[in-house]
Amino acid sequence: MADEKAELLAKLRAFEGQPAGRAREARDPVNQPMIRHWCDAVGDRNPVYTDPEFAAQSFHAGIVAPPTMLQAWNMPGLAPRPEREVPARDGQAGLFQLLDAAGFTSVVATNCRQEYARYLRPGDRLTAATEIESVSEEKQTALGTGHFVNQRMTYRDGSGAVVATMQFRLLKFRPAAGRAARSQAPAAAPRARPQPAVTPDNAFFWEGVEKRRLLIQRCAGCGKLRHPPCPICPVCRSLEWEAQEACGRGRVYSYVVAHHPPVPPFAYPHLIVLVELEEGTRLVSELVGVEPSQVEIGAPLEVEFAEVEGGRVLHRFRPVRE
Repeated sequence: MADEKAELLAKLRAFEGQPAGRAREARDPVNQPMIRHWCDAVGDRNPVYTDPEFAAQSFHAGIVAPPTMLQAWNMPGLAPRPEREVPARDGQAGLFQLLDAAGFTSVVATNCRQEYARYLRPGDRLTAATEIESVSEEKQTALGTGHFVNQRMTYRDGSGAVVATMQFRLLKFRPAAGRAARSQAPAAAPRARPQPAVTPDNAFFWEGVEKRRLLIQRCAGCGKLRHPPCPICPVCRSLEWEAQEACGRGRVYSYVVAHHPPVPPFAYPHLIVLVELEEGTRLVSELVGVEPSQVEIGAPLEVEFAEVEGGRVLHRFRPVRE
């Protein structure tokens, strides 16, 4: 067995230093619309990314892209690409074939580290080259036995200069015996559901819920409502705020149906809703009293307060009663 492991490891490590495939050139240059979409999606309000006048007066002297967008520029997209544009995956494919044949058929990403040489600006067109940096010896993990594969991505601009690098690690593993069966077995319900994380910023909200009141943070400077609560107004930067009681009515802005993994004592499928309150702000809550197939965007909702395990009071929403 030891000889077989050593032989496999030698074959795996023969891939170290090899490219995972051809370098991938970004389909589009760095551009303002994609930067704006990214900032909207993650809630990044730094004006140096989206406000040309502000950016021109900043240290950067112009618009720059958020560094964490790095991977977005070279994503292949969902639509099939012409064969000549599909990057070769020979190095990684060969490595994964060996691991699959040895029984390490499952994969999970474990960590990622990025380093930036400079900010990206509109007009930059990136090329990303991936190299298989190292393969670990066989390791025993909670998921099962496997090998860690370290990859290094190097991002270059049109002149060939390195603008960023990324180290990406994944685990190719053989699932632990009985793991799949255990994951599908019904879990014993705990005495109480997970407790909310109460902080000095949101304590007023949970205290209000205990009193069956839905309180929303309101900036004392500009009057802007915000949720979840935070110490500073994102609009006017005021540190002063007050609590405003919401009427408890709103509409379905978005929702998801959670199926797995089950977290007792919630019933599954579990409806989680993003409610747009009549006051204009939104909050995430549990949705009850309706089947997942019957939920509609824009449907009217109303809050209710229910006593759960341990005598705690929690808020949730249900369709407006006729």
